[in-house]
Formats: sequence, structure tokens, C-alpha cells
Amino acid sequence: MQIGYIGLGIMGRPCVLNLLKAGYPVRVWSRKRESAQALLDAGAEWASSPAELAAQVDVLVTNVSDTADVEQVLLGERGAAHGGKPGLVCVDMSTIAPNGARRIASALAEKGIDFLDCPVSGGEVGAINGTLTIMVGGKTEALDKARPALQAMGQTITHIGASGAGQVAKACNQIAVAVGVAAVAEIVKLARACDVDPAPVRAALLGGFAQSRVLDVHGQRMIDDNYAPGFKAKLHAKDMHIVLDTAREQGISLPAAERTMHLIDQLVQQGDGELDSAAIARLIWQQN
Repeated sequence: MQIGYIGLGIMGRPCVLNLLKAGYPVRVWSRKRESAQALLDAGAEWASSPAELAAQVDVLVTNVSDTADVEQVLLGERGAAHGGKPGLVCVDMSTIAPNGARRIASALAEKGIDFLDCPVSGGEVGAINGTLTIMVGGKTEALDKARPALQAMGQTITHIGASGAGQVAKACNQIAVAVGVAAVAEIVKLARACDVDPAPVRAALLGGFAQSRVLDVHGQRMIDDNYAPGFKAKLHAKDMHIVLDTAREQGISLPAAERTMHLIDQLVQQGDGELDSAAIARLIWQQN
């Protein structure tokens, strides 16, 4: 199986390395060739455009910033749709709007190309270790074809449903993380207000029903007041806007998610968008 990869950032680079370690021939493209050099040195091959890349592979993976970027590399001028042959499977591991995923899937289907929306959870560590959680929307047959490549990058692969369903699952994930971070910040705030050390409080809660990955990882971040990312606040803000836009499209309200989105937006607006989004704890602690 020939695999192509577009999007060579902190998630894409380790994913490509894991594909190479698994023995797959991998071709790559990025806007700046220099960002691919370490992967080329590791054995990946270069393509001059997404269209050229798509013509040479069986599975094409994209991992870029937002809906517009996915549309550009797949459907834009010299995009993958202009080179891909019928039967190509495009796997998008970005976090984008569910309706955007459905729109892209429909456009590619007109050319006989399958599209899987496959957003991930697990962060850079999961990408490096090949242990990502992958949430899949799209056709079962397309997933069956792409699954071996996904297994080189992720540990848990769940077919959620039709196109867009993977992105809905990712939106739900981002609610859980964001609201969970705010809850942990309030735990630390209450403990300190009562002159109780939050470290043993966290340790006790990790042994009970309140145990969670958010409490484990972000609770320690807050105790240490160390917000090196992690997951950058500016990216979490983008994801939470997708969450709230999707909710509005469905005519529902998500008050906890909306409150937390405003905190993350405030963090970004004050110039801290490069910090981990758990830094909203500082804003919560400043409130009465």
C-alpha cells in the first residue's frame, strides 16, 4: 500500500515516522519543503503538489489546521481531487466542522474518491507513540482499506458512522476536555481557598469515581503552574467554536461548553494562545 501524507506539523511528523517504521512507502507534501526534510532523510519521498501525490498513492492522509485548509489541499487548485484516481481513500485526521467533512466527502465522491473524517485524540505524545484514538466517519469499505495504515498511527479505531460522524465525536471529546479542565481548576481553587494542599486532593480523587485523564494530567499542570503545551489554547479555541457552531446549527444550547469557550477565547485574546489550554485555570482563579 502506497501512502501519502499532507500536514507535517507536531502531529503529522510522528505519524509519518510511524508509517515508515511499519514498512509503508510514504510520499509527502507540504507548503514548505524544508519542513519535510527530516522525513525525507528518514525515507519518505517528496511530491510536488497534492495532485501529484494523490496520483501516486492508495491512501492519502491529511492533517492540517482547519476546514478551509482541508478543502484547499483536497479540492483546490492542484488539489488531490485533480490527481486522485477512483478508489483512492482520503483520510483526514484534522479537526474540522462536521458539515465541512460532509461537503468534502460529497465533492470527492463525484470523482470516485472515498473520504474518511478521522479526527484524533491523544496529542503529540499519542502521535509519537502510535497510540492515538481515531474516530472515523465514512464508508465501512473505505475504512477497511485504510485500517492497516491507521493501525500504524493509532491504538483505538472506532467507526462512529457516516461522513461527519467522526467530527461529531471529536467535538464531543473537546467538550469533555474543556469542561473537565475548568472543573479541575475549580477543584484546585476550592482546595486552596480552604487552606488545603490540592496535591493530595488530586491524588485522592484519582483513586475514586472522579478519576479522569484530565484530572491526572491537567491537575498536575495546575499544581505545577506549568502550561507548556500540550494542546495549544489557540487550537482548542478553534475546536470549541466548531462545537458551538455545530450546536447552533442543531438548535441546541451547550452552556458549560459555551462558558469554557469564552475562557479559552479570553486566554488567546490576552496573548497566551501558545500556552496549553489548561492555563484557563489562571483566569478561573482570578475570579471571585
